[in-house]
Amino acid sequence: MHDLTLRNGFQDTSPCPSKTGLGSQADHPAVAHPVPVSGQSDRDAHVLLMQWARWNHRCNALLWHEEDLARRTRVPDAEIAASKRAIDRYNQQRNDAVERMDDLITEALQHAGAPMADDTPLHSETPGAMIDRLSILALKIQAMTAQTVRDDVDPAHRAECRRRAAVLTQQREDLMGCLSRLMRDLHAGRVRFKLYRQYKMYNDPTLNPALVAEARQGDD
Repeated sequence: MHDLTLRNGFQDTSPCPSKTGLGSQADHPAVAHPVPVSGQSDRDAHVLLMQWARWNHRCNALLWHEEDLARRTRVPDAEIAASKRAIDRYNQQRNDAVERMDDLITEALQHAGAPMADDTPLHSETPGAMIDRLSILALKIQAMTAQTVRDDVDPAHRAECRRRAAVLTQQREDLMGCLSRLMRDLHAGRVRFKLYRQYKMYNDPTLNPALVAEARQGDD
C-alpha cells in the first residue's frame, strides 16, 4: 500500500482547464467525515484518495485563477472583493481536502498493519500536504511553460521562463521522490505523522474578530 499516493503524482502539465471547465460543487467527494478503508480493497482506497487529490487540485487551480484576477488594477473594487472572497473559499476547501487525504492514508496504514509506535520519529510534513505541494508545482510548471511560447515578449523572457520551468520540474521530481520515500517509511514503521487540523479562523464568524465586531454592530 506504500504506493497508494504515487500512481499519479500530478505529472501532467497539459494546460489547466478554464474556470468553467474545472467541474462544480457536485464533483465534490461525498465525504463529510474521515472514511475508513478497512474492509475495502486497496484499489477502492486508492480511488477514494484520488478523488480527494483531484478535488484538491481543482481547488488549487481555481485559487490560482482568482489570485490572478485579484491583482488587476483597472476593475471596480467589487470585483476584487469578489475574488478575495473566492480565494478564502477555495483555500478552505483545499485545506479540507488535505486533511481528508491524510485521514484516508492513516486508515489505509492501519488496515495494512503498519507499525505505529508512539516513540517512532515524527515526520513534520504529512503526505496530504506533500500531495498539495505537488499540485501547486504542476500549476506553476504549466503557467511557466505557457510563458515560453508567448509571441509578444522578447527571446530573453522566453529563455528565462524555460530556465525557471526546468527548476520547477526538478523541484517536482525531488518532491515526488520524498513522498515515495515517506510512504515506504510509513509502511515500514520507520516514521509516523500526526493528523493536524488547520482550524482556519478567518472564515469562522465566531472566531474572526472583525466578523464578530460586525455582527455585534448589526445587532445594535
